[in-house]
Amino acid sequence: MAFVRVEQRNAHLAGPVRLDYVNGRDGKVAKAMLTAISNSRRGGEAKEEEATAIQWTLWGRQAENAAEFLDKGSHVNVVGRLKANNYRDASGAEVFGYSFTCEEIDYLDSKAEAEARRQQQKQAKPAEVTTRKSRAVPPAIDPGDIPF
Repeated sequence: MAFVRVEQRNAHLAGPVRLDYVNGRDGKVAKAMLTAISNSRRGGEAKEEEATAIQWTLWGRQAENAAEFLDKGSHVNVVGRLKANNYRDASGAEVFGYSFTCEEIDYLDSKAEAEARRQQQKQAKPAEVTTRKSRAVPPAIDPGDIPF
């Protein structure tokens, strides 16, 4: 099967790395998903920026390392492959899909930059928790009220 090589340079993560463990041939395997956004300038007189967001899949130890060391806003270079996942749905219509699998990932932030971002995110989270707690708590549901 043919693959297309994809490189995403100087990208930053749009959110946290989502780590999960799935069943593989040899037992549980780590699988991580991350969305990286890179901005590029389009030519012409307007010099507009164009954002490209790619959702990458990482596997194994690479997935575990990414989940441990990368956060929202981390800067990375990602190299991988694009694969077409075309199939026919239940109604017979052809559905076109693509998957991006990471083969190499470079962490571009220094240790100090990554730690500063983590501290900043930790300071921002307590404010969110306080806001959530101030909302009214929904009433408890009596199991006898459920019709099934």
